[in-house]
Amino acid sequence: MNASAPVSASLSAAVLKLLRLRFQITFNSFRHAKTKTRIWTVIGLFGLMALAAFIFWISWLVLGFLRSPELAEYVGSNVTVFLQAVPALILTALFLGILLTSFGVLLQALYLSGDMDFLLAAPVPIRAVFIAKLLQAVLPNFGLAALFGLPILYGLGASAGYNFLYFPLVLIIMVVLTMSAAGLSALLVMAVVRIFPARRIAEVLGFFGAIFSMLCSQSGNLTNSMRGGSDPSGKQLDGLLTVAARFNSPWIPLNWAGQGLVAVGEGRWFLGLLLVSMSLGLALAAFWFALVTAERWYYSGWAGMQVISNKKKVSLPVQAAAGQSEWLAGLIAQILPAPVRAIIRRDFIILTRDLRQMSQLVSPLIFGLLYSFMFFRNNGQAPAGRGEAPGWFMDSFRILLAYGNIGMSLFVGWMLLGQLSGNGISREGKTFWILKAAPLPPSYLLTAKFIVAYLPALGMGWFFLGGISILQGIPFVGFLYGLLAVAMCLAGMNGIQLGFGALTANFDWEDPRKINSGRMGCLGSILTGLFLPFGFSLFIAPLWVVAALQLPMAFGYLIGFVFGTSITGLCAWLPLKMAQSRISRLGEA
Repeated sequence: MNASAPVSASLSAAVLKLLRLRFQITFNSFRHAKTKTRIWTVIGLFGLMALAAFIFWISWLVLGFLRSPELAEYVGSNVTVFLQAVPALILTALFLGILLTSFGVLLQALYLSGDMDFLLAAPVPIRAVFIAKLLQAVLPNFGLAALFGLPILYGLGASAGYNFLYFPLVLIIMVVLTMSAAGLSALLVMAVVRIFPARRIAEVLGFFGAIFSMLCSQSGNLTNSMRGGSDPSGKQLDGLLTVAARFNSPWIPLNWAGQGLVAVGEGRWFLGLLLVSMSLGLALAAFWFALVTAERWYYSGWAGMQVISNKKKVSLPVQAAAGQSEWLAGLIAQILPAPVRAIIRRDFIILTRDLRQMSQLVSPLIFGLLYSFMFFRNNGQAPAGRGEAPGWFMDSFRILLAYGNIGMSLFVGWMLLGQLSGNGISREGKTFWILKAAPLPPSYLLTAKFIVAYLPALGMGWFFLGGISILQGIPFVGFLYGLLAVAMCLAGMNGIQLGFGALTANFDWEDPRKINSGRMGCLGSILTGLFLPFGFSLFIAPLWVVAALQLPMAFGYLIGFVFGTSITGLCAWLPLKMAQSRISRLGEA
C-alpha cells in the first residue's frame, strides 16, 4: 500500500513517472488512431496556436486603442485606471473559474476513474497520486483559461511598454494560482464525498450543468427582448469602466497579483515585488495545505466511499392507510393489465432517480417559461400595423392570439415528448432481452411506453395552459376546449414519435444522454414537428373561420372537436399499430 512506501522515494520522481505514463498512454492512443483522426488532431492543435496569436494581436490593438486620446475624449475620463485593473480582473476570474470548474473534473479524476484501485495499491506516495491526478484534471481548464487570458495580459504589457520581468511573472502567477485553486477544489471534493456518494454528486452536477447551459444559451434572446435598440453613449461607457475598476480593491487578496504585475511592469519595484511575493506565498501556502490535508483524507475517503457504495438501504415496512385511493387503484387495475402497470412504475422510478435524464426533462420547463415571458411582453395584442386591415380580419387575428396558450402548451409538450417518446423503446438498452424473453405482448409494451411519455407531457402542457389562460383571462369554455386540444394533439405526436422510434430502436448505448433511435426515430421527430402546427390548426382554424364569418362560436367548437379528435386520434393509433409487429424482432441481427 502507499502507506508502506519507502521514505526515500522522491515525490517529484513519482509524480513525473505517473505523468509520463499518462502521456505515453495518450500518445499511443494518438499513434494507433485512424489517419483521419490524427490529421484532424494536428489541425486542431495548429488552430489553437493560431487562435492564441490572433487573440494576442486583437488584444494589442484594442488595448492600444483604449490608451488613445480619441477614446478618452469620447468617454470623458482617463481609462488608465481601468487598464491597470485588467490584470487583477483576469487573474481573479482565473482563480474563481478554476476553483468552480475543477470540482466536477476532480470528482471524476479522483473517485470515479477506473485506475484508482491500481494507483492506490502501487508503491508510490499518496501525495504523488494526488498531485498527478490534480495536474491531469486541471491542465485542460488551465489551457483554456491561458488561451484567452495569457494573450490579453501579454498584449497589455506590449501595448503599455512594460519591462521584460512582467512577462515571465505573468505565467508563473497563473500557474501558481491555478494549482492553489485546484488544490482547494480537490479538498472540497473530498469533504463532500465523505457525506454523499460520488456518483450521485456527479449526477447532480450534470443536472445543474445542463440547466445552466440552457439558461446561458437563451440569455441572449431574453436580453434582446427586454432591452431597446439604443447605442451606448460615452457616459455609459465611462460608468462601465468605473464599475470594473472598482473591483481592483487593494483590500482583496486576489487582486494583489494583478496589482503587483502592473507595478513591476511600470518599474515600481518595491511595491510590485512585495505584492507578487505575498500573492505567491498565499497561493503556495494554500496548495501546501491542500497537499497535507489530502494525504490524510484521500486514501481513507476512497476506502470509505468503496464501503459506502456497497451498503444497501434497508427498506422500511410500508403500511397502507385504510381506504387510501382504493377505488382509484381498482379502476386502474381494471383498465391496465398488471404487466403494463409494472413497466410504467419501473420507468417512472428510473426517470425520477437518474438525474442525467432529469436534466433533459427539465429543459422544456425552462424553455417554456422563457418563451412564455417573451410572449406576454406584447400583452397578447395584435400589431397595429398601418391600420388598413378590415375589422373582421383583426377580430379573427385577436382570437388566434387569444388561443396562443394552446400553441405554447403544445410546444412545451412537444419538447418533452422529444426526450421521452422517441427513445422510449431504446431506453431499455441492453436489458431489453428481459422484456423480450418475458411473456409480454408487444401491445402491452407499447401501451406502457405511450403512457410513460404521455402523462408527463400532458401534465406540463396543462400546467402551462392553465397558467397562461389565467393571465390572459380566457373564458372557462375556451379553457376546457384548450384542455381537449392539448390532450389530443399531444396524443397524436406521442403516437407518431413512439411508433417511428420503435421501428429502429437502438440498444447499444452506455450514457442515457447518447440514446439514438436511428433514422426512423429522426423521421418521427421531423414528422412530429410538422404535426404540431397541423394539429393546432385542426382545433383553432374552425374558430378563426367562424369568427371571420361572424357565426356563433359554438359551431367552431363543434367542428374543431369532430375533426381534431378524429384525425389526432388516428395519428396516435396508426403508427403504434404499424410498429407492433416489429417489436418482436427488435434486438436481432
